[in-house]
This record gives sequence, C-alpha cells and structure tokens, in this order.
Amino acid sequence: MKTLVYINSDNGISKSSLEVITYAKKLGGEVVVVSGGNSSDLAKLGEYGASKVIVDRAVVNGDEQQITKLIAFAAETENAEIIVFSHELTAKAVAPRLSVKLKAGLISGAIALPDLSSGFSCKVNVFSGKAFGVVTVNTAKKIISLLPNSVQPEITGSACSVEEISSNAGTSAIKIITTKKPEGNIPLPEAELVVSAGRGLKGPENWGIVEDLATALGAATACSRPVADIGWRPHHEHVGQTGVAIRPNLYIAAGISGAIQHLAGVNGSKVIVVINTDAEAPFFKAADYGILGDAFEVLPRFTEAVKKFNAAK
Repeated sequence: MKTLVYINSDNGISKSSLEVITYAKKLGGEVVVVSGGNSSDLAKLGEYGASKVIVDRAVVNGDEQQITKLIAFAAETENAEIIVFSHELTAKAVAPRLSVKLKAGLISGAIALPDLSSGFSCKVNVFSGKAFGVVTVNTAKKIISLLPNSVQPEITGSACSVEEISSNAGTSAIKIITTKKPEGNIPLPEAELVVSAGRGLKGPENWGIVEDLATALGAATACSRPVADIGWRPHHEHVGQTGVAIRPNLYIAAGISGAIQHLAGVNGSKVIVVINTDAEAPFFKAADYGILGDAFEVLPRFTEAVKKFNAAK
C-alpha cells in the first residue's frame, strides 16, 4: 500500500505537516510526500516516515486548482491508494475537488487511525466538536484530512530523496502580492499550550499577565471574539467558531464567559482550565478544571508557580 501526503511548506515545515506524515506512516506501507512552490528542507521529512518527496516548483501553494491537478497527477503516477491532508484551509478546498476527480471517498476531520476490522472507518468530530461520528468509505482510493494535534510527530527514519517533477498543472491564475505572517513564535493552530483571555481583563493594557503566563509555559496567546473586535488584540488570536479552531493539549481561559461560539472552536482541547469570577459562567460546564477567582490575582500566582516548577527541574 502507498500513501500520498500533501503539505504546504512555503513558510517552512509546520508541525501539522509532520503530524500527517507520521499518521500516514502509521497506516502502513510507503509514504510519498507531494508539495509545490518554493519549498525547502524537504529531505528531512524522511525522518518522520516519508520514503521520498516529489515537488512541482510551478505549482503555487495557494492555488487550489493547481494543487488538485498536482495531487491527482501524483496519485496516478505513484499508484497511491490513500491521500492524507492536514485539515486546514487547503484541505477544505482541495479534498472535495480531488474526491470527485478521483472518485475517492473522503473522510473530513479525522481524529484517529482508521478501524480496519470491518471495512475502512475513521472517527471524526461532528457538530463543532460536540460529538463524535464514524465515517466509512468503500472506494478503492481514499482521502483523509486529519485534524491538527490528533497525533504527535515521531522520528522513525532518516533523510529521503527529493524529486522535482512537472505535473502539467497549468499556469496559476493567482498572483501573490504580499504575505503577512501572524506575530508570535507559535502559530495558534499548532500550539499545544494556549493561554486565552476575554473582556474580563478590562483592557489591552492588562494583557501583560496573560503574556507572562504564556511565556512561562511556552504557550501561544489567544482571545475571545469581542476582544479582537474592539481592537484589544489582533484578529489572528481570535479563537472560536468564527475565528481559529484549536485543539491544544491545554487551554487556559481567563475572563471568558464561554459563549457557544467560543466553545465550538476550543472544545477539542484535551484539558480546559477556566478562571472566572462568575460562578454561573457557561464555560465552567465545559471545563476540566475551574477556578472561581479574579484573573488579576490568579494569573500572576499561576505564573509564579510555573516559574518555580521550571527552576526546580
């Protein structure tokens, strides 16, 4: 069996790319990675299970039509049975197109390895993470998009070969004028630890206590939608149904009531800690741990405790 993995590596190799390669390796068989654009450092993907990488420099990683043609070409030439994406913007646009083009069953938003005991079934999130579903596909070719942070990257091999190809994907209709990268060292979709806050912080001048805890933990910072809308924090930090959906190992929320739209974007977190002065805040019902207290008192003490723990290691 051969599995094809698509990654976008124009801005470097992301954690989510390493996750899908590790996932594909766990499926068994050979793993071939395909990419486009000006990707670099691709040989090191062999360390995570890729047997080789094929790249078409003429394909623009932001052009979904070109990417669809590239992957279809690679799937045919490599005779791949399974195609794996990270469940991000590109996958959401390309995977359905590819499913029709290849007559392949699509499992969107998988969170686990497939169950092969009675066919080919995968567990997925449904209803914005409120429940789980099982999707079964019976087609010869199968497409899976994997939710970020569903598996941990694992080094299982060594550097692999990189082969440049021409997939005849045509000329891109997209021209990238400029690229603006989000600030911060840890992209929110890839963060394993996130510290978030809402209007309970009372103003942007108070965000230092959030950033201090995030720095001590090595975490990313986030916020609720109202905070981004009124300009306290940049919009790329807004998490929730209408912002960035995240699935970190730990999500700390201070001064956020927990509206259903916010919960829909964070309830995939493995552990949720809520800090709020309102005992009736809806977020407490979704929390694994709740602290009924003032964020201005709790967060600095939390930071101090983390620093002491780090110093003792």
